[in-house]
Amino acid sequence: MSNDPPRLRTPSPLPVPARPYHHGDLRAALLVAAEQELAERGMEGFSLRSVAKRAGVSHAAPAHHFGDVQGLLTALAAEGFREFLAAQAAREAVAEADPASQIVAAGLGYVDFAIARPALFRLLWQSERPDFSDADLGQAARAAYQHLVDQVMATGGRSTADEAAAWAISHGLADLLAAGRLKSMGSLPVAARDAMISGIIRRILPDA
Repeated sequence: MSNDPPRLRTPSPLPVPARPYHHGDLRAALLVAAEQELAERGMEGFSLRSVAKRAGVSHAAPAHHFGDVQGLLTALAAEGFREFLAAQAAREAVAEADPASQIVAAGLGYVDFAIARPALFRLLWQSERPDFSDADLGQAARAAYQHLVDQVMATGGRSTADEAAAWAISHGLADLLAAGRLKSMGSLPVAARDAMISGIIRRILPDA
């Protein structure tokens, strides 16, 4: 079987909702608009009013669905963790089935997500604005971490240190690449970048 990295399209941010909004899932449209607003204006320029304007709905619509800014960001973070797991699943689906290949694929999905959606990535891991005591967000965040734990255990890991090492490598690479800090790696063709990331992750696996 070929060892070439799988050819995948990097996951893209959700499309900007059509304006004005007339029908369909208003809550989902507001989450799309919130992610786009966060990506373009940052936390400083983020408001319910600006999200409503981007979605083409009344100023009262976001408050009706989410209550306040924290409520909206909490819901966006919960959806973000689910999208994060989906990015990993896309890589895992085309990787070899053995545990080492699966955890490497998850790491590549981690990087895919961070590069494609850096604002959402920062909201999940670097912001204190979402309310992690919220049941939906808490469940989504725990599912993401449990996926990591399950993969580490499958490769022979037995300790918190093994989990921390796998998380630190994948998260660190994703964060640095999304921020444009690893210029030498970030400038590589995707296949070469993926091969380098795969090699780094494999170094820290318990049975490596």
